Amino acid sequence: MDSAPALNATLYDKLTFNFIRDIAPVASIARQPGVMVINPSLSAKTVPELVAYAKANPGKLNMASGGTGNISHVEGELFKMMTGVSMVHVPYRGNGPALADLLGGQMQVLFVGPLAAIEYIRTGRLRALAVTSATRLNALPDIPSLSEFLPGYEADDWKGIGAPKDTPVEIIAKLNEGINAALADPKMKARLADLGGTPLPGSPADFGKFIAAETEKWGKVIRAANIKAE
Repeated sequence: MDSAPALNATLYDKLTFNFIRDIAPVASIARQPGVMVINPSLSAKTVPELVAYAKANPGKLNMASGGTGNISHVEGELFKMMTGVSMVHVPYRGNGPALADLLGGQMQVLFVGPLAAIEYIRTGRLRALAVTSATRLNALPDIPSLSEFLPGYEADDWKGIGAPKDTPVEIIAKLNEGINAALADPKMKARLADLGGTPLPGSPADFGKFIAAETEKWGKVIRAANIKAE
């Protein structure tokens, strides 16, 4: 599973299940931040410069996303809420088309996973202003985190394992032990770093608390931004 169920809990009005109640958390695996990229035709070189431009030109910046209510969208909405800027959200059917139009200049801003954008950043076809994690990424050490400009900003996609709610606790404990052992392996850590992620070890209870916190956090953003599932 990933962060989508934590978003969908608020995004959809009439779900036939309660994700927190109906699954048994087994183990969190990793968290992967987004990176805020812009088309280089914009003059902004830093987050404060982009905020200043957006405030001087309200509604003139188009912010693409991989789809209404997905992680790339809510990362951008959280940024808008914390800065007070106005950008027009343009949802796409996936990050690929959103990236294509950002590269083409039809869009100006996108929050996207680092793996999808890193080569465009390195070749100068896109300009990275910040990453959404609380700290900088090893893969992009020169790119600041948004929290350096917006204290408290943190947004990550994440992966984990869940099981049917009636799964015996001994089985969950055994699975959790094996997953945490794998996450401690240096080769696994290196592979996750290559993908722009960091290990997220912990107990089943830790993962349950994490899911609940993510659901509450993004629920507030989704309600404040009045995001509705399409």
